[in-house]
Amino acid sequence: MKESSTQVNANESEIIFLDGPHSRWKELKVAFETLFEMIKGFRALHFIGPCITIFGSARFKEDHPYYELTRKVAAALAKLGFTILTGGGPGLMEAANRGAKDVNGRSVGCNIQLPVEQKPNQYLDKWIYIKHFFIRKVLLVKYSFAFVVMPGGYGTLDEYFEALTLIQTHKIDDFPVIIFGKEYHKDLLEHIEQMSENFTITKDDAHLFIVTDDIDEAVNLIVEKSIKQFNLHPKNKVKPFKWLFEKE
Repeated sequence: MKESSTQVNANESEIIFLDGPHSRWKELKVAFETLFEMIKGFRALHFIGPCITIFGSARFKEDHPYYELTRKVAAALAKLGFTILTGGGPGLMEAANRGAKDVNGRSVGCNIQLPVEQKPNQYLDKWIYIKHFFIRKVLLVKYSFAFVVMPGGYGTLDEYFEALTLIQTHKIDDFPVIIFGKEYHKDLLEHIEQMSENFTITKDDAHLFIVTDDIDEAVNLIVEKSIKQFNLHPKNKVKPFKWLFEKE
């Protein structure tokens, strides 16, 4: 697949940004570009309502059992009134957005510009393109009252541990973190237990999440620890200001 000029430029700017110190002017320019991208993300997602972010691999196809599981999980959570927020791409991200649409829930994607194009999936009501991964992760966390981790690779684990670290260090509230796929994640869970045994995390840290394959258990946890704890209601949405050209 041939890369578009936008994709190439996005990739080159990312490399430049992470390639050590540059001139003061270039660093200032990058800082303003980053600020602009952050504001763009805030404006796009400010009115989407309380979200649940679902992390998962882009590589599982529609005929895979994890795709169907993700779709069912998202549908059950969307029925609670949450917007389903994902990375906006294919695979399990698509399955989550599709599950939300199955029950007429709201479906939003925060897509990333990559050297190999990642198109927004067809089940999104709204999406935004982000250049930098760290800004994308801020947005995926900022609007969510729970995090669901489906099977995935480096990116999924990066997002999972980012959310977990923010909870561990009290940078965000103690939101539910739910891992689906006991068999898939068994080695990861053994490693977390090893960290606990070696005191690189505390025993309490090892219980900041639950692991389940039971959708009802996940729904009940979110009702107790998200909806009731934070007094959430689907109608509790921020209203746009027309004079700022804001849209829902």
